[in-house]
Amino acid sequence: MNINAEIEGIEYKLIMPNELKEINLADFDINTMPSCCIIKSDKYNFAISKWVSPKRTRSYPFERVYNTLSVSKKFTVIPIIKDEGSKGDRDFIQWDTISLMSLLDVYVIFAYYHKAEKHPTRENKITSQEFDNEYILSKIDEIGNYHSSALHWNLKEIKDCLPFLIDKVKHNYSQISKQLNVSFHRASGIDKFKKQFEVGFNNFMETSRDKAKGAQHRELLTIQPKEVLTTATKATITIKNYLGGLYYLTTDEIDIKGDKLYLIEGKHSANSKLPSLGDIKDGLLKMILYCNLANTSIGDISYGVVPTLKLTSSNITGKLTSNDSEGDKQLFFNNNLFNTSQIELVKTLIEESQINNFEIIIQGE
Repeated sequence: MNINAEIEGIEYKLIMPNELKEINLADFDINTMPSCCIIKSDKYNFAISKWVSPKRTRSYPFERVYNTLSVSKKFTVIPIIKDEGSKGDRDFIQWDTISLMSLLDVYVIFAYYHKAEKHPTRENKITSQEFDNEYILSKIDEIGNYHSSALHWNLKEIKDCLPFLIDKVKHNYSQISKQLNVSFHRASGIDKFKKQFEVGFNNFMETSRDKAKGAQHRELLTIQPKEVLTTATKATITIKNYLGGLYYLTTDEIDIKGDKLYLIEGKHSANSKLPSLGDIKDGLLKMILYCNLANTSIGDISYGVVPTLKLTSSNITGKLTSNDSEGDKQLFFNNNLFNTSQIELVKTLIEESQINNFEIIIQGE
């Protein structure tokens, strides 16, 4: 089943972002900073987050971006290519990642690694890769003096910088290979990636989208170990935004009740009573998208969307929803021996859901 929808703009109030550590620009190093923080100088305060891989599923980059969204000017550092050696993974940045950041008004700094260490136990694999901090600092200074939107910045950087940076990546991994005596994936793969931009900007978009469609189809056929669903039903969802970006996603679950379509993002914990905060915030970024969907349809039938974040655990019983009475919520907390911090987390999460009109479900496996 495929769902089509549009996003015309983003309206969302964040309740759960982390308090960000402040770092003076003079002391800033991208490689030692927290996953997200505030950069301070005499001229500006920016929020910054960093990705450890261009692939969105390698860590929790959405959590990091989420934590910066309440700051007026924010940017994120994403490696355009990450090669872990011939015995590891190699990932490339995709158009829809950039388009999503533009939609959220996040400036992207396209980055590259220039140092690494040989993996202590695995042959032909590297670890502890480091960004070129001087390059990052130069881009921070540029953004400080840039007064157009994140969308314009991101498009400009794709056209002006990506081909040069791809050459830089290829050169740096060649140097690391010689220094550490480690083999990498074939350089022809990087050359092929670069050709997307030589053919034209639209070619990069279309190639990325074709890959995303393939990943979407593979995910549709797979239930991840951390997903516990009421049914095994998944659906693809194709979201078009006002920038022309297309997002090819899968919903963990759907439910149709009359003219209401419940888009359910599921997060599961096998060991704790609640999924990790990283998992929850990853789910909240999906809620930001789902809360702003318009013109949602399956085939020729239109639906009103009910975004739903469902948290499941093997260590609780019963069910709690954001629409339950205070008495029912307290009974659920008591029955499952939730501690003070767990109760506070759930109450804050419900507050965010009620302000932004999505639903929360917490239940046993």
